[in-house]
Amino acid sequence: MLYLIPYNTRYDLIRLKTLSLIIAVGLIVAGIALMAVRGFNFALDFTGGTVAELQFEQAPDLEVVRARLEAGGYTNAVVQTFGSANDVVVRLQPKALAEGETAAAAAAAATGGAIADLLSEPGNRVYVVRSDFVGPQVGQELATNGVLALAFVVFGFLIYITIRFEWKFAVAAIVTTMHDVVLVLAFFALTQREFDLTVLAGVLSVLGYSINDTIVIFDRVRENFRALHKIEPTEVLNRSVNQTLSRTIITSLIAFLTVLALYIYGGSSLEGMAAAQMVGIVVGTLSSIFIACPLLLWLKVSKQDLLPKIRDEAELERRP
Repeated sequence: MLYLIPYNTRYDLIRLKTLSLIIAVGLIVAGIALMAVRGFNFALDFTGGTVAELQFEQAPDLEVVRARLEAGGYTNAVVQTFGSANDVVVRLQPKALAEGETAAAAAAAATGGAIADLLSEPGNRVYVVRSDFVGPQVGQELATNGVLALAFVVFGFLIYITIRFEWKFAVAAIVTTMHDVVLVLAFFALTQREFDLTVLAGVLSVLGYSINDTIVIFDRVRENFRALHKIEPTEVLNRSVNQTLSRTIITSLIAFLTVLALYIYGGSSLEGMAAAQMVGIVVGTLSSIFIACPLLLWLKVSKQDLLPKIRDEAELERRP
């Protein structure tokens, strides 16, 4: 097995527990304040706008399409292919949004024709297949569903970890994971990068990555509590973090490089998701090393918390 860091390191990482928890709480408070003050730069997925389906005579270069729309005054346009390479969907905010659903739909139809004229060129005409107005109430539903999805995932993690480990482990894992999610969201509030459905998908994937990293360390904590009966919890947790340090860093490095390639070569439609994942990987790695186990200590976890499970397993082994 490859160890980027030797298995038997003795870094006293737990001695930083007080500083780590203070910094974590400070970052969470600052992140929530930042989101409350600056808010998010929501994309059309959440705010509504015009959706135009276009058909090109020849397959276009999407980056060129985005650049021409930007030059034409249609900023922050979302451009994607659907079906064949000649079929393109453009989502954008109209230059002047009329009041009322009927007037907005008429404005959307006019906008579709305008962008078709803008993108047409000799030898490659553009035709409007459909141009509709998406009302903000649809965006509200998407935002509500996103929050519900986040709550459902967190609740599921809480039940799973409580059953697999013990409630103190579950609380520590959920707090660590929510720390990571808050910082990723705060990053988008700070930078005002566009927040769309792909970014939401990236945030949800950060949940899975963060909880997985934490569970790996907690598995080692459980094994060491059972094997090292006479060692204090602080030393057990310190050894567990050191023993998983190489695995944590290698996994995070590979995942980060993979997502970095997606960020560089995946096109602008995937940049937001990749950015959320890269921030989540960095923050999740640091939190699993410096926050998860200190939280267990703060909750006063000990080998007694796992003794009932040990006794049950011993009884099962003695049964014929």
